[in-house]
This record gives sequence, C-alpha cells and structure tokens, in this order.
Amino acid sequence: MNIDLWPLFAYSLIVVLLIVGLLVASAFLGQKRKDHATHDVYESGQLSVGSANLKLNVPFYRTAILFIIFDLEAVFLIAWAISIRESGWLGFVEVFVFIFILIAGLFYLWRCGALEWRTARQRRDLSRLKGEGGVVNTGPAVERAARKQAQGHGHDAHDHDHQDHVHTGAAH
Repeated sequence: MNIDLWPLFAYSLIVVLLIVGLLVASAFLGQKRKDHATHDVYESGQLSVGSANLKLNVPFYRTAILFIIFDLEAVFLIAWAISIRESGWLGFVEVFVFIFILIAGLFYLWRCGALEWRTARQRRDLSRLKGEGGVVNTGPAVERAARKQAQGHGHDAHDHDHQDHVHTGAAH
C-alpha cells in the first residue's frame, strides 16, 4: 500500500512558516516602549485582585458538568437537524429516544437532588419562611414565629441572633 505523504508535509511546512512569520512580524511591529505597568497581569482590562486560587463548592462543579452534558446534546441535535431529510422517520424516532433518555436522566437528577444548590440548613431556614402556597414570608411577624419555634427546639441565644441577622438581611 503506497500512501502519498506530500500533502501532510506541505501542510506541516505551511503551519510552521505561518507560526514563524507571525512571531517575526510581532517582534518587528510590536510595541518597544516599556511602562511601569507593562508586565502587570490584567484580565479584560481589569487588574487582578486577590488570589487566583478560589475554592468552589461541589454543586458548582456538578452543575458545570451537567451543562457540558446537555451542551453536547445540542451538538448532536444540530447534526441531526442538518441531515433530517437523509435520516427520515427512523432518524426522527432515534432522536426522540435520545431526547427521552436525556429528559429521563435530567428528571432523575432533579428528583435525587443533584441540581440543589442549597445546604441542608438553607433548605430548613427556607421551609420555615414558606407560608401557604409556597410563598416566602419575611418580616417581623415571621421572625417572631421563627424565634418561638427555635425556642421550642432548644436553640441557644447565639442561634437566635444569627437567625435574626439572616431574616433581616433577606427582608431588605
């Protein structure tokens, strides 16, 4: 089996020449002046502040992975939409099954709480604030009721102050 490799070599040569050419053009045409801020790091015109080492909690990563999964779904659906006439009814059924499986997976993740960002304490505090019909009630009357309920459960005074701060912050 004889394979012509000259297109591969030609392509590689063009790529290398392009890279070298851009580097040489940048060296000749680039700015020569150096200011006090020349080597400062910035992102989108903003100077960086603080550490770049951020600790993100697990729900962020979980949601990011779910976004990637469902973003890939869009790629498959676009490819199907482009070839809809060639794929016919069989392709339509296959895409329907594909979407059904994805929706079933999303429903499963939603039901098992994988999409929930709130901590157990945040969920508990929110459930105390919810009134009839799921409406979140805030204000002095709700704060008093929460204090009474907390006193009945044996919380200490520090928890009451913290709850007042949380409820007052939510009311504003």
